[in-house]
Amino acid sequence: MSAGGALVCWKCGASLAGLPLPLGRRDVCPSCRAELHVCRLCRHFDATRAGQCRELAAERVADKTRINDCGWFVPRPEAYRGGGAAMAQASRSALDSLFGGAPAAETPDRPKNPLDDLFGK
Repeated sequence: MSAGGALVCWKCGASLAGLPLPLGRRDVCPSCRAELHVCRLCRHFDATRAGQCRELAAERVADKTRINDCGWFVPRPEAYRGGGAAMAQASRSALDSLFGGAPAAETPDRPKNPLDDLFGK
């Protein structure tokens, strides 16, 4: 594992610091119960490659999110890509900063902006 960061779940981003290394084949995330000995958590996983694996000697695994017996498995800290509420909040913050801060509150004099519904405001 690289010194670049702590190991986190590939699915939910929860810390895996309490789990002993190396990860066992049947280890699951204590937060979301996702299986951990999976391609998505491996340093060899590469979604841009045809087989989605940089290790040419590894056997092909069909489902990259399920337990497998790959002997090349090495967990990587940067496997979690984010999403959900954290990603939505980051997007809202970026929009707010782009358009000059948070939108003004709706007042009786000012009609509701139809774009508010589009962006979930």
